[in-house]
Amino acid sequence: MAIQWAGLSPALLLALDRTLPLRAQIEGGLRESIRAGRLRVGERLPSSRELARELGVSRGLVQECYGQLQAEGYLETRVGSATRVAPCAVAPPSPPPKAAIEPEMKFNFRPGVPDLASFPRGDWLWAQRETARTAPTSALDYGDPSGSPLLREVLAGYLSRVRGAASAPADLVICTGFAQGLNLVLKVLARAGVTTVAFEDPGYDETSAVAARWAGVTAVPVPVDEKGIKVTALAKTGARAVVLTPAHQWPTGVVLAPSRRRELVAWAEANDGYLVEDDYDAEFRYDREPVGCLQGLAPGRVFQLGTVSKSLAPAVRLGWILCPATISGDVAGEKARDDRGSPGLDQLVLARLIESGRFDRHLRRMRTLYASRRAAVVEALGGVEIGGLAAGFHAVAHLASGASERAVVDAAARRSVGFYGMSRYRSDRAVKPPRLVLGFGNLSERHIRQGLASVADLLR
Repeated sequence: MAIQWAGLSPALLLALDRTLPLRAQIEGGLRESIRAGRLRVGERLPSSRELARELGVSRGLVQECYGQLQAEGYLETRVGSATRVAPCAVAPPSPPPKAAIEPEMKFNFRPGVPDLASFPRGDWLWAQRETARTAPTSALDYGDPSGSPLLREVLAGYLSRVRGAASAPADLVICTGFAQGLNLVLKVLARAGVTTVAFEDPGYDETSAVAARWAGVTAVPVPVDEKGIKVTALAKTGARAVVLTPAHQWPTGVVLAPSRRRELVAWAEANDGYLVEDDYDAEFRYDREPVGCLQGLAPGRVFQLGTVSKSLAPAVRLGWILCPATISGDVAGEKARDDRGSPGLDQLVLARLIESGRFDRHLRRMRTLYASRRAAVVEALGGVEIGGLAAGFHAVAHLASGASERAVVDAAARRSVGFYGMSRYRSDRAVKPPRLVLGFGNLSERHIRQGLASVADLLR
């Protein structure tokens, strides 16, 4: 039965199905009409007697519906006045226009993505089962916002053994990844009086700018050359903190030279400054053992950020901050205020994975896999110069000096090959010299060769 209420919007129709609960239908119809804006703020509703007569239901049922919607904030009733739509019950804003969706590429050389198909599902399931079987009941509580004591102990040993870090469990704070880790560190530094933070150029895209805005600090770019970040340029910025990728600079791929490491530590000591080290893919070096982390040189001046986004998969959403001992409590407090802690059971699963040796075994396998894929990139590109280390899962292709980086990227896209120019990672978006940042982590060797063969004429 459909009725139209006198004195109200002609668009307002309420249909009742007598085979279904009437109260839920009346409440739902009124609620949806208010949400959709068919009933506007301040608009008068029929009296309970009038509505009951028109719908053929009891007045008591309508009064119950009005009472429920009034309790929810949709309606308001005053003594001696009609029931009306409450001021706060406004129609939701129109959804923003959908962002343009990038066309799906057949061969997407998107950097920063590991081989998702190689996620160690079997090992992860084993660690989950072991965790569920052995974890104490207390592990199901909120726990320490800084992270699982077991994971922090296991990570401290791992970072000391694999990355040469001067690590103690008490100085580790578990977070949900690099973005949160950077946010926490910058907020703590801002409260300590740091107003300007330097970032490598080329370097991060919007991550650095967003984190700086959230923390209320100014972000300044500092150029990178073949030896890493230019410390002399850093000293001129007035910054008291710098975010950098010393083991494998993102995205140029260079390693921070020993002399620059010493200069950075001296700069931090002289300026009461801090180094924020993103150790994002240091496990994956193919020509020799990876260089040790910067934190080991100056543990009192370095925050080391690490995650399993590259070593396992971004979906795991776990990372860590190895803090200077004098400020680790401040970072832990900021983490507690931010979200009370990262997922506890997943932390125990990761701890079990590392303890068992299965994590190291997975890394060894991935190191071999990525080395083969990088070799396939170098072979497929032929005479094109490749920059950066034999490490990680991205390479930098140097285009001819007269080439147009934008034109190459666009032409490749028309052939369903996804390329990414170095200019998108430069602070001024300059396209000279023209470079391509080619991610090969999530592409098979066959797809690498096929994709690059299909655009070979664009690269020479």
